[in-house]
Amino acid sequence: MSTLIAVMAGDGVGQEITQEAVRVLEALELDLEFKEAAVGGVAYEAHGHPLPKETIALAKQAQAVLFGAVGDWKYDELPRHLRPEQAILGLRKELGLFANLRPAMLFEPLAEASSLKPEVVAGLDIMIVRELTGDIYFGQPSGVRTAQEGPFAGEQQGFDTMLYAQSEIRRIAHLAFQAAQKRQKKLCSVDKANVLETSQLWRDTVNEISKDYPDVQLSHMYVDNAAMQLVRAPKEFDVIVTGNLFGDILSDEAAMLTGSIGMLPSASLNDSQQGLYEPIHGSAPDIAGQNRANPLATILSAAMMLRYSLHNGAAAERIERAVQRVLEEGYRTADIEQPGCTLVGTAEMGQAVIQAL
Repeated sequence: MSTLIAVMAGDGVGQEITQEAVRVLEALELDLEFKEAAVGGVAYEAHGHPLPKETIALAKQAQAVLFGAVGDWKYDELPRHLRPEQAILGLRKELGLFANLRPAMLFEPLAEASSLKPEVVAGLDIMIVRELTGDIYFGQPSGVRTAQEGPFAGEQQGFDTMLYAQSEIRRIAHLAFQAAQKRQKKLCSVDKANVLETSQLWRDTVNEISKDYPDVQLSHMYVDNAAMQLVRAPKEFDVIVTGNLFGDILSDEAAMLTGSIGMLPSASLNDSQQGLYEPIHGSAPDIAGQNRANPLATILSAAMMLRYSLHNGAAAERIERAVQRVLEEGYRTADIEQPGCTLVGTAEMGQAVIQAL
């Protein structure tokens, strides 16, 4: 029986990059069935909502979701619950995707493309494990109100609640420790425990869980220091585990160490290893339809899908080796363009990976 993959290309360059990832997966000649569904702005245009019921149903039925990108400036004036970005938040909630894995690995041929000196980033290989369903993004209450008293009485106030249950921290900590066991056995937990009660609970809970993993070296770091150390000595990190807000920021910072945000994949997993796989970059509507977007992050996301949800590490490694070979041969999209290399478009880069397979 074929394994069902839901393909949700979304908006902007999402259509182009997802198409190339599907082509690469098809070239592997695995028993996969691909079904498409609308999300984001295109879904709003067609169905009046960025995450239609039919899309949710397909996502729940599939073993994995291959996701492109959502968003466009023309939807910025819509009510928040109808904006394209609500599609990804809704899928995380509907599928229970609590763990976001974001590798920041520098391919050797791109060492000169990083914004840092090559000797600082050469050999970089970090895994950021970000909790995905809690924290200030989902904590209640939140909203905008008129202050009734105090120094700001009569003014509009925006408020959000940073909130974590201990069970949420425990499950992401277990996953992070297990990831570290498969790597260099070093785990850095990032928080702001010197200021935030939520972070103090986070730190205490991670310390408690660490007793189950005596082979893993645990350290703690405040988020401001972690941001600094990522650009000062990034290779000191192996696995980083942190909450939703801090993980959102630090993973994008780590992305630029690798030369381009267009190179980084991600996986979002639930308890049953069902996952949503997407590049961490956005929809880039300014270059949509121009055959300029870098598809490698999406292709590498497909490799993560094979490894984590389909449990086919050998096929994942084939894709990763093919991407390495293409970069060694000098193929570059505009975001990673280097002197002396061959500038190619989205489709040409996808084809080069297929040929390298």
